[in-house]
Amino acid sequence: MKRLLWLGIGLAVGAIVVRKLTRKADEFTPSGIAASLSQSAGGLVESMRSFVEDVRDGMAEREQEIHEAFAAGELFDDQFSDLREDPEDGTQGRHAQKGSR
Repeated sequence: MKRLLWLGIGLAVGAIVVRKLTRKADEFTPSGIAASLSQSAGGLVESMRSFVEDVRDGMAEREQEIHEAFAAGELFDDQFSDLREDPEDGTQGRHAQKGSR
């Protein structure tokens, strides 16, 4: 009876190992590689969509802040003013060389 029990356990473990090995081997076939690449590409596309949506939301929020400040007649604190053209010296942004124009 003990031998029959151990035989059953051995068969079950063997079947599980064979199934796992077969699945792993299928990953390295051309169709398995193609499926893996398509899943990776799909994840990349979804990440890019999420990033673009976040940027758009941020832009809309920033634009709303600017409109509210303009409507209230307040001087809006522009955090990025040093990155734009400076009319006094004719340079563009902080990366332009002074006196290049």
